[in-house]
Amino acid sequence: MIAVLCVTPAALATARTIVRLLPEAELHGLSGRIDDAPVVFSDTKAHIGQLFKDGHSIIGVCAAGILIRAIGPHLLDKQAEPAVVAVAPDGSSAVPLLGGHHGANELARRLAEMLGGHAAITTAGDLKLGVALDEPPPGWHVANPAAAKPVAAALLAGEPVRLEVEAGDADWLSHLSFAEDAEPSVRVTDHAVMAEDRELLLNPPVLALGVGCERDCDPAELAALVRDTLEAEALAPGAIACIASVDLKIDERAVLELARSLGVPARFFTAARLNEEAPRLKNPSDIVLKEIGCPGVAEGAALAAAGPEAELVVPKTKSKRATLAIARAPHAIDPARIGRAPGRLFVVGIGPGTAQWRTPQASAAIAAASDLVGYGLYLDLLGEAAAGKTRHQSDLGAEADRARMALDLAGQGKSVALVCSGDAGIYALATLVFELIEREANPVWRGTDILVIPGVSALQAAAARAGAPVNHDFCTISLSDLLTPWETIEKRLHAAAEADFVVCFYNPVSKRRRDQLTRARDILLTGRPAETPVILARQLGRPEEHMRIIALGDLTADDADMLTMVVVGSSESRRIAFNGRDWVYTPRGYAKKL
Repeated sequence: MIAVLCVTPAALATARTIVRLLPEAELHGLSGRIDDAPVVFSDTKAHIGQLFKDGHSIIGVCAAGILIRAIGPHLLDKQAEPAVVAVAPDGSSAVPLLGGHHGANELARRLAEMLGGHAAITTAGDLKLGVALDEPPPGWHVANPAAAKPVAAALLAGEPVRLEVEAGDADWLSHLSFAEDAEPSVRVTDHAVMAEDRELLLNPPVLALGVGCERDCDPAELAALVRDTLEAEALAPGAIACIASVDLKIDERAVLELARSLGVPARFFTAARLNEEAPRLKNPSDIVLKEIGCPGVAEGAALAAAGPEAELVVPKTKSKRATLAIARAPHAIDPARIGRAPGRLFVVGIGPGTAQWRTPQASAAIAAASDLVGYGLYLDLLGEAAAGKTRHQSDLGAEADRARMALDLAGQGKSVALVCSGDAGIYALATLVFELIEREANPVWRGTDILVIPGVSALQAAAARAGAPVNHDFCTISLSDLLTPWETIEKRLHAAAEADFVVCFYNPVSKRRRDQLTRARDILLTGRPAETPVILARQLGRPEEHMRIIALGDLTADDADMLTMVVVGSSESRRIAFNGRDWVYTPRGYAKKL
């Protein structure tokens, strides 16, 4: 995620343009000035510092001094710092302040091109050489980063530097002048070698690591097989472009953990696609695996990933329950163009409405998603955070269809956010996702990485607006009998009345259900007085927000609808007047200790 910070309305147009043109960017606005941003902050210095410490790239559409003062106390490791770029409020210039060789220079160039401004690049290597040796193209790996500086210095000084290309190609260095015989050198290799003095080792992403394993293989066994094989063959882990296997292994823990540990993507192919590679196998097997329908999973997957010009450099190697093979491509492998990626499904609670109640994790998930699935109103509440995303919306009542669509899209390898209001796990769609997985067992959904992201619930928002009504024991009850029989709801109401819980009612009234709220009122009145305070909070966090407090004995169906949160106090709850308005709190007993 790239945080685009805006602290003044004068810079908002530029900030919004950046967010619109950078899919990975998200607008962060200063409270009181940019309140409709997906992320709103009140302490500029603290917010920037936290983003920097968390490793997020930062684009500040503001004076460079604001960023410098905020980040200065957190400067520790030059090699680990994220990109920080200052952009003039009118977009006329983009200045990389930190992380120039970690993406800031390239980001500044992109911004300048998008905004029609100028990228103020100050790093000597980028200015004179046009490249940063310690920031190679995506997928490349610098085996010995400390050697980049002296080699770049030699090039800048006009000293002769040798280039040795042992694997792949180095087209991105082709505009530089190299000598055939020189001590400083750049060596492009897929082998694990010891660097000579003043030698920079670059690993190109030319190796495809094909793997196969039995179901529920121990991840440690597969990892050990890979480690031992790479060591035996003297191959560099940094040259591995991807892990490849058959699609039946798309949810195999050992395969996925291997990809994560190596920091490379996993890609999967159908059995039919692997069968196409059979003629290229060095030792083709006559045995067809019944579960998969093809021989040589590891070898076939490695060759399929590396492409038609690839060669098998490590034939099938076995451990007790796993196999691997390695293929080398003549050029860099782009994993985004091959096979099928495991999908990601974020089940996101975005809070009741306002972006101020949306958690940073929820905002990051929405920013990372390519597709948004949800009720149309909830997607609208995202505002600019939904810009550039593919929307899949449906009406209320189509919850199962929404959850199923989100799973289907993730099963295609997409990053999907299933958007819920409030908290995704409180009367929302998180439970439906897992219920569908259990009941339907759709093989298309296998391998989907699911992350449930909590949000501020309506009950929390209502309680905060009213004071502190749920500071002691409370319960939530949905009054909708569409999915739960009224007899069951009634039992829960009687139990809540007897236990004297503060009760938060979801779905209190609809056009067709007009009597449940009054029946619930009557049951609660058996255990608490008619003067018990009731909080009626409607459209929380939205422009139509309205809240009032009444007595339980006065509660009727006309006081609520499906957009209203009803919080009924316990017999201990108190209604007080303070500073020109009424508040509700439920004492917990702290005052007795005073």
